[in-house]
Formats: sequence, C-alpha cells, structure tokens
Amino acid sequence: MACRISELVLDCADPERLAAFWSEVLGYVELDRDVDGAIEIGPPGAGPSDGRPTLVLSPSGDPKAAKLPLHIDVSPTDRDQDAELERLLALGARPADVGQTGTESWHVLADPEGNAFCLLRSRVHPA
Repeated sequence: MACRISELVLDCADPERLAAFWSEVLGYVELDRDVDGAIEIGPPGAGPSDGRPTLVLSPSGDPKAAKLPLHIDVSPTDRDQDAELERLLALGARPADVGQTGTESWHVLADPEGNAFCLLRSRVHPA
C-alpha cells in the first residue's frame, strides 16, 4: 500500500485572490469552498478519488516569516516559455530574486502574495 499526494495546502492572507490567480495559471476551477474560507481548486471534473492533486488556499492571519520551503514549478502546455512568461506576468506574477545567476533555463516568479514559483522551459502535455 502506498500514499499519493491528494492536496497541496497553501496558507494565505487572501484565498479569493490566490484561488483566482492559480486557477488562471493552471487552468483549474473552484471545486469546493469551506465555511472557514478555504477554497479548493483543481482540474475541471477532479474528484477526491481520481488521483489528480488539488490546491487548497487556506486563510491564515499568520505573517509569512521567510520563503516557503516548498515551491511550485509550472511548465507551459500550449506555448513557448517566453509567451507563457508574458501571460503569467499579465496575470499578476512578478519576477523574484532567490539568488539565481541569470543563466538558468527557468524563470523565478512570485504569486500575488509573494510565494515563489518557477516557470520551466520544457513544454508538457495538458493533463
């Protein structure tokens, strides 16, 4: 018997804003909304038993003291990296400096709450 990742939970100040941002970035839709304000997003039609992980944006009043020890990497599905970078910047992402040299094949960005994520060069097939 093994486990699988079913949800990634991101504590945030504004779940609405981040759910909207990450839904646009990933092509996800809202799947669930808890009374505590958490919003779960995932691939259209995703369910708890289909094996596709979802993202839960959970409200938190705790200030972020440092960068997250885990970050998300994304890859373009239907365009090249430069075009996807422009799309992500237009959605509200911004360049982030985490000490990269400038010779990397990926771009380091931050979401609207400053959480770093990377845009990789390799194009992948849509899920």
